[in-house]
Amino acid sequence: MECLYLAPENFDLLECYELMENLNDLRPTIVQELLEACTSIKVKRLFLFMAERHNHSWFKHLNLLKLEIGRGKRSLVKGGIYQSKYQITIPRTLANNEQ
Repeated sequence: MECLYLAPENFDLLECYELMENLNDLRPTIVQELLEACTSIKVKRLFLFMAERHNHSWFKHLNLLKLEIGRGKRSLVKGGIYQSKYQITIPRTLANNEQ
């Protein structure tokens, strides 16, 4: 989550995405607690987007209704692709990186 917080200014979003790929064995209760405690809308939206895109087994155990992900669109990069479910604009390289 710290990497996502520093992205895209200090950490590449594609690199964050690749790191997220290896987070297969997280405990959903801990992830839920961390996401509920997180105050960054950007981090929560990116984390959920990437976790869902990687189809992690723990993702389906999260209670998304308990997470405050804010309102309105967030543009993380210029000239990116809009991802409507999480209302974020992500780099084209990340949008094209389908699983």
